[in-house]
Amino acid sequence: MKTAVEELSPTRVRLTVEVPFKELEPSLQAAYKKVAQQVRVPGFRPGKVPARIIEQRFGRAVVLEETLNDALPKLYGQAVDESDVFPVAQPEIEVTKIEDGEQVEFTAEVDVRPNFDVPDYDGLEVVVDAVEVTDEDIDTQIDALRQRFATLTGVERPAGSGDYVVMDLRAEIDGRNLDEQQAADVSYEVGAGSVLQGLDDALEGMAADDEKTFRTTLVGGENAGEEADVIINVKSVKEKVLPELDDEFAQLASEFDTLDELKASISEQARRNKLIEQVMQARDKALENLLGQIDIPLPDSALKAEIDARKHNLEHQIADSGLSREAYFRLYQTTEDDQFAEFEETSARALKTGFVLDKIVKAEDINVNEQELTDFVVRRAMQMGVAPNTLAQHLADNDQLTLAMMEIVRDKAKTVVGDAAKVTDGEGNEIDLKAIYAELDADQAKNQAAEQEEPAEA
Repeated sequence: MKTAVEELSPTRVRLTVEVPFKELEPSLQAAYKKVAQQVRVPGFRPGKVPARIIEQRFGRAVVLEETLNDALPKLYGQAVDESDVFPVAQPEIEVTKIEDGEQVEFTAEVDVRPNFDVPDYDGLEVVVDAVEVTDEDIDTQIDALRQRFATLTGVERPAGSGDYVVMDLRAEIDGRNLDEQQAADVSYEVGAGSVLQGLDDALEGMAADDEKTFRTTLVGGENAGEEADVIINVKSVKEKVLPELDDEFAQLASEFDTLDELKASISEQARRNKLIEQVMQARDKALENLLGQIDIPLPDSALKAEIDARKHNLEHQIADSGLSREAYFRLYQTTEDDQFAEFEETSARALKTGFVLDKIVKAEDINVNEQELTDFVVRRAMQMGVAPNTLAQHLADNDQLTLAMMEIVRDKAKTVVGDAAKVTDGEGNEIDLKAIYAELDADQAKNQAAEQEEPAEA
């Protein structure tokens, strides 16, 4: 097989492939067998029709067409491997010559990753946030804990922002009750920001047994987008009571006996989190620095596929939310036009980033071992709330293991760029990422050892 590559543009090539007919022999024999299974000829059992009879009855062209259908995808893949091009879309294949018994020629036009050089990323200068645990950091975590252990206590007064009400809701259009727009015993925090516009304003000042009607636009169901009267019946009003900040609270909310011990633990965890954030910032900013030095033309088909995938996911999110399009975008304080514009920007960046990281993966000879793939599946399964074995089987059944491995090696390439950078914090201190790794690894080992000792102590 002989392959010639013609560059049609920086992001598109035409492969012209010449194949000696003898290389088609396996596909030719497979074609005879397949056609023999499909045709019916008197005197012959299905699948047992000889090749010469098939050609006499149905013509050589039928066999050649089936031969090419089987052979061309494999030949195209072989041509790509031999030509050192990186396709990013499906090819447009055209058979340009068939000399039966001699040669077949075809062309394949396809969008490809453009050729470019990755600048030296050793010593890229980046600045990350300093590690400084403030009283505000600790207070924020303490407040979050207090919110988790808060109690709701009934009050004999009108509801205000931050109070919880239990209420019944129903909607009417022109006096006609909407069965699907009814809800009983709904617990809601006043001021939380309901997608049902006007609800928070209506609840302000309502007390138990009060009824009020307000007009709004329905956001879900068959009548989404229509104006309706919503009737509220408040059953009770409750205020949130936070636990006192003392040693008793520390014992309730943690394994510590005193508030000081709890605060010390929160402070140390906050410091570790800030160290992790330094590492992530170093990697992100180093890659951003590198990307800023490279101008890469992007293949139109690949960019369109990225954008279309994001639009497809958005449609699923809107459908799953049960909201109208207007209510959905209002909830996330954006518009459809703004969202689509953002998709174009993020898709272009994602495509460029992938191209650059793939180059680094190849240059650094980065691979994925079995343990890394297992760890990836476990982490992703935890994020999705499914069993690791279930996710692993899903990836295998849907041919997505290759995509998973690509994500892993790209992340490792990003780490290579970050580790090669010269990192300082906002105060001018040099940051040693390897020292951070060592400290975090030591903490992880210490925690694992403690977890293993707990059953023995029990």
